Amino acid sequence: MGDHPRAVTYEPIGVVRSPYTTLDGMPLQTGVDDVDATVELDARVHGALRDLDGFSHVWLLVHLHRVDGWTPEVTPFLDDARPRGVLATRSPRHPNPIGLSLVELVAVEPGVLRIRGVDLVDGTPVLDVKPYVPLFDARDAAAVRTGWFAAAAERVRTVRRYGA
Repeated sequence: MGDHPRAVTYEPIGVVRSPYTTLDGMPLQTGVDDVDATVELDARVHGALRDLDGFSHVWLLVHLHRVDGWTPEVTPFLDDARPRGVLATRSPRHPNPIGLSLVELVAVEPGVLRIRGVDLVDGTPVLDVKPYVPLFDARDAAAVRTGWFAAAAERVRTVRRYGA
């Protein structure tokens, strides 16, 4: 692979507050239960919430802080017939315990995101929040609101001409 990249460090921008205090009984994927939760956000990102309320869903990128190590192969919960390479699964036991959860955005309040359909344990550090945009994220039609992006979607296919 040649030169190895240097270590990367992130600071969480918030924390998930959910009813799940242990991994036992928590959904394995988002959207399984309509459980309400919140993301408490650091004051430094409050201004970054502008325009987020127009979206129906957001991606939460999180640090899976309760994962203890990783393994190259796991037996997925949907197929216990044989082990699979961990990178071909949704297991949290990846080389870097980074989680990606698609949740419904119920409300944007000062310093807090109200969300639904969470699959994260209480206290999970949030690294980033990104709006769900079907044009980029869905491979088939989905009935979601895209907020301000709906008006700009046609420009994605526009070719910008310089000097014309």
